[in-house]
Amino acid sequence: MTATLIWILVALVVIGLYLSWTAGRLDRLHARIDAARAALDAQLLRRASVAQELATSGVLDPAASIVLYEAAHAARQAVEEQREVAESELSQALRAVFAEAQQVDAVREAPGGEEAALELAEAVRRVPMARRFHNDAVRAARALRRHRKVRWFRLAGHAPFPMAFEMDDEPPTALTERAA
Repeated sequence: MTATLIWILVALVVIGLYLSWTAGRLDRLHARIDAARAALDAQLLRRASVAQELATSGVLDPAASIVLYEAAHAARQAVEEQREVAESELSQALRAVFAEAQQVDAVREAPGGEEAALELAEAVRRVPMARRFHNDAVRAARALRRHRKVRWFRLAGHAPFPMAFEMDDEPPTALTERAA
């Protein structure tokens, strides 16, 4: 009788430790999502700021400046629910403005344009990487949260279900080719 109770107690302790370890792992994944989201937000803000700076610098033609400025401003001011759409529109505006290599060359030839073009190219290159890191963390947390043990024992607590950040982040090829 005593040996059975000891084995039951040992099994309960092992199960408790396993559930505690799983809950800790889930918590670390949520912290990783938060860090990745902060990095993504920083890269998106940097891209929008550089695009807005370039649009107001006078090195672009007036039509391209207006398109780029409005898209960058909308991306910076977007509420969370509209952020993905606004950032996608900024990506489309960047591709439209820098669709041709001549536009990139014109920017680079202007005073201070070389640095601006390099900074913008670097910013548009970093956004897809930051988004990929964020979405990978979301994917891992979602996979763990789908397990029965996590649902049954409510190991996620009250944390919201993680959502991926889906947007059009394809950089303008003329800009990235010229900057490389």
